[in-house]
Amino acid sequence: MSTAPVWEIDHARFAADPYPDLKAMQERAPVAFVPQLNATLFTRRDHIFEYEKRIDLFSSTQPGGLMTVLMGENMMRRDGEPHLSERRQIFPALSPRTVRDVWTATFEADAARILAGLAPKGRAELCRDYAMPLSGDALRAITGLLSMTAEELDFSSQAMIDGCANYVGDPAVEARCHEGTALIDAHIDRMAGAAPAHSILAVLQEAGAATERIRANIKLTISGGQNEPRDAIAGAVWALLAHPDQLAKVLGGEVGWDQAFAEYVRWMSPIGMSPRRVAERCAVEGVGFEPGERVFFMFGAANRDPDHFDEPERFDLTRDASAHIAFGAGPHFCAGAWASKALVAGVALPRLFERLPGLRLAGETRFHGWAFRGPLSLPVAWEA
Repeated sequence: MSTAPVWEIDHARFAADPYPDLKAMQERAPVAFVPQLNATLFTRRDHIFEYEKRIDLFSSTQPGGLMTVLMGENMMRRDGEPHLSERRQIFPALSPRTVRDVWTATFEADAARILAGLAPKGRAELCRDYAMPLSGDALRAITGLLSMTAEELDFSSQAMIDGCANYVGDPAVEARCHEGTALIDAHIDRMAGAAPAHSILAVLQEAGAATERIRANIKLTISGGQNEPRDAIAGAVWALLAHPDQLAKVLGGEVGWDQAFAEYVRWMSPIGMSPRRVAERCAVEGVGFEPGERVFFMFGAANRDPDHFDEPERFDLTRDASAHIAFGAGPHFCAGAWASKALVAGVALPRLFERLPGLRLAGETRFHGWAFRGPLSLPVAWEA
């Protein structure tokens, strides 16, 4: 049993806003056992940056973990050469060159089409009407699952995300997750042999990957590749509209959209944590661990570590946000990071503000989640 100090949380309050608890843990118990999650949480950036690389102590291989049980053993749940070999197989679909030469044009075309339909309306719920379909259409192309709709991708992604964060064991959440994964399997079967060149399905088949590995890694791509950009698009729009002085810096050319994206994912990390399994008995930062125990590296807390970011609760586009670890810090650094940056910072944000003059908030926006965090809705209006 972990010898870390115990930190009690109210799960509903933590899901509504984890940052007060994370800040307090960071200050008073940076390595703390949370019984409600049955896991020891690391909240300081330097600890996470170091120990995420120590796969000998904290392994990604989790045979009984929620992601493995619900989605199959994907490359995020493998270490060492097994992880690297699958990463190499998928790389041609997600490389910076492929993102630049293939996917960015797709992103541009999808954004133009969606915005052309929205512009005359003058009002929208931006999560549903822009962020979700844009990230979904991008993911249809990247995965090669063109037979899926953006709505089906969004449902499957959210179902898997909720399932992987279902540490309280809600059977309804688990059932939705199974429904989502079965839907993905059906579309993989439908598109097998017909996926476009450069897509993940095509490059994995060309590499000779086994069917179960293809299924698991496409599910992994969908689980993060839909929610993270969707929530980053909608969340960053809200942050900019709620901080007009910061928006003015971007629109005036003082800072770039890439900086707006980096500061947003630092400030409100869409992926808030990454789980690990203790691989061997060890003592880390004065805390003893036993094999098989669960550890959560809290990226959301790390990205607000005052040792690296002045006034970390403040959304400030002029800060140097380069120390953020929103995409991870070790061998499991997000393989889709280049695609996410290109979609959100290169296309989604600038095209939205160009196309919808006078864009403004038109209602309340609530955020939810601690393992994965984003706005539940984003009502906006503009000059039609």
